[in-house]
Amino acid sequence: MSRNKELISKIGLRLDGRRANELRRIRCKLGVFTEPDGSAYLEQGLTKVLAAVYGPHQVRNRSKAQHDAAIVNCQFSMAVFSTNERKRRPRGDRKSTELSMHLQQALLAVIKIELYPWSQIDVYVEVLHADGGIYPACVNAATLALIDAGIPIKEYVCACTASLANNDIPMLDISHQEEVMGGPTLTVAALPISGKIVLMEMSQRFHLDHLQKVLEKALQGCRDIKQILDEAVRLHVRDVGCSTGWANTTS
Repeated sequence: MSRNKELISKIGLRLDGRRANELRRIRCKLGVFTEPDGSAYLEQGLTKVLAAVYGPHQVRNRSKAQHDAAIVNCQFSMAVFSTNERKRRPRGDRKSTELSMHLQQALLAVIKIELYPWSQIDVYVEVLHADGGIYPACVNAATLALIDAGIPIKEYVCACTASLANNDIPMLDISHQEEVMGGPTLTVAALPISGKIVLMEMSQRFHLDHLQKVLEKALQGCRDIKQILDEAVRLHVRDVGCSTGWANTTS
């Protein structure tokens, strides 16, 4: 397939029928496992992610413990059946290590780690099916799992992608097909309430004339996703009751 193909038709529809400013359908659920302290399942389009949180618990290696804050350990992995690229190592490769670090960066921006000195919080995310926007789906699922675990957070951290269609039209929440056929993709993790950006990554460089409008589109996506996650949390609390520490989070 050739890159930079016209990704929006003359009637304003993308390859999957969405308009430029539409998110893929997001479905999510908290408390999908009983063993972890918190868990969540999230579908963003065809990308499917499970997240599990353990802790806070005692640091296993006491030499790494912090006297004034918790350690946040994040581990990203992909199920062996999550992609058609059979030769790709789904665990332990450089990309997985990089995504684990980026996930940790996003979560450290919101977890109130100062409340848990000498402690550790473990966050595991597993991609069950990959179809673009892997990192945003992992961030969004991890946020829900933290809330399910009752770990106090300053506010939601959400992530979204954006790109350009037909050379000048910003579009939201990029699928794998659009990643392959289109131009550069911008990935943003942000705190929608305060507007703080905690991570911004480009697959390729954008022209300076286009970067600002693509960034604004990605931030709007983060705000829209926050509303969806917040509704899922409220439904979960209504159905199963309040999680410990939930009152300490910002709604």
